Amino acid sequence: MDLDVLFLGTAGSSPSPRRGLPATLLRRGGDRLLVDCGEGTQRQLMRSVGLIELEEVFITHFHADHVLGLPGILKTFALRQRERPLTLHGPVGLRRLLELLAPVIGRLTFELVVVELAPNEELERDGYRIAAFATEHVAHGLGFALVEEPRPGEFDPLRARELGLTPGPDFGRLQRGEVVNGVRPDQVMGEPRRGRKVVLTGDTAPSDMTRLVAWEADLLVHEATFADEEADRAAETAHSTARQAGELAAAASVNMLALTHISPRYAGGELRDEARAAFAGPPERVIVPRDFDRVEIPFPERGEPVHVRRSESPPQPLAPQPAP
Repeated sequence: MDLDVLFLGTAGSSPSPRRGLPATLLRRGGDRLLVDCGEGTQRQLMRSVGLIELEEVFITHFHADHVLGLPGILKTFALRQRERPLTLHGPVGLRRLLELLAPVIGRLTFELVVVELAPNEELERDGYRIAAFATEHVAHGLGFALVEEPRPGEFDPLRARELGLTPGPDFGRLQRGEVVNGVRPDQVMGEPRRGRKVVLTGDTAPSDMTRLVAWEADLLVHEATFADEEADRAAETAHSTARQAGELAAAASVNMLALTHISPRYAGGELRDEARAAFAGPPERVIVPRDFDRVEIPFPERGEPVHVRRSESPPQPLAPQPAP
């Protein structure tokens, strides 16, 4: 099952020539989940994977740089005569926001489902869940974690044969958890294998909740609006410095840290170096992605997350991969 994160907009509160406003696309199998929708998100989609038929959009909070792309993308879907429902998830107040935007959006050709989430609320999906958690930025601000369910351990066909079973349907029944001719699945299956975890914070000051949610995450996408020299300013505005993001990632034992919400005052390299010094792990595990970069996240037994730069490989639909 493929899983990757495509960075559509990596800027802070204002865009730059090379960075658009916040938007991130999670792709798992056939599911496409958009987190935040800054101004220009639909154009960023068109420039990368196309304006795909999204089914779910997640909003972290209601600051303009995270939501002003919604009217445009909803209107474009309507102009294309979309019929499939679209679900918007976000903090308390999301319904009121959509009411205020209604005159701008106009009539839609599809059902718009609005779901307000509370911290610690989870949405069950096929093989994974989306968990909302409280952030430290504005009232009711949320981060989101995609957490896969554990997978069965590897099947040992040699051991199954030793126990008197022959290849065929019985092997499949054992892997589905059934007892076959007195042979229990735990006799021929290895230890369960953990699923993958991706955590996106949105805007936030460093917080214990983020550290707990991100524990051993394969990828943590954390804001880094300021360098450490602006730590006081970061505290005043409830944002994070790159050093703080690196320290939090180290404390949470994450595999890879991606810094986003980059202010136009920075090129990016100085924030990356600051976070790497605090992370104290392999330097390639801390990245500052640019727009249209992505991170591929294989199953843990198949390798480490990989940062794929746009210049190396233009964003494109992932090729289906068989589940192990």
